[in-house]
Amino acid sequence: MMSRNRTSLKPIEGANRTLRRRLGLKGELLLATAPTAVVLGVLALVEVLSRQRLLFASLAASAFLIYLDPQHGTNSVRTLVSAQIMAAVIGWLTFMGFGSGYIAAGSAMILTIVLMIVLDIMHPPAVATSLSFALRAGNENNLVLFGLAVAITALLVSLERFALWLIARYERS
Repeated sequence: MMSRNRTSLKPIEGANRTLRRRLGLKGELLLATAPTAVVLGVLALVEVLSRQRLLFASLAASAFLIYLDPQHGTNSVRTLVSAQIMAAVIGWLTFMGFGSGYIAAGSAMILTIVLMIVLDIMHPPAVATSLSFALRAGNENNLVLFGLAVAITALLVSLERFALWLIARYERS
């Protein structure tokens, strides 16, 4: 039975989101530093370990969403990790079942969207992840590497929340 209390579509309970809305240019640039560094780090890791660069593009969208609102349920560690890993596995399974093409991609996208809704793990960049894995070229299996990249991106949630805390503390003094 589906829950009426959709936590991935709401701000995290108790989150003080007023500070995030008041940031000036300096605060915005400071807050954008961690996501940018994380994405560049993930890209460097991918470059060393894989040739499937596009499989990781959706993590850049995840990083930007985390920067935009780190205290929203869509960007919680549970939602981010669950949706991204689920989407990667679904994309990989449809690729294995149908080969690289529109049938695999369409199936992966639909299944990912339905399961994100049913499981209350709404993280929109995961749809791109399922498509990337379903449409990938070559025979490399990057699920483990993608899992590592998702874990690094999940750390970004904590970094962004810490950055907001620091900015709030700095503004009070």
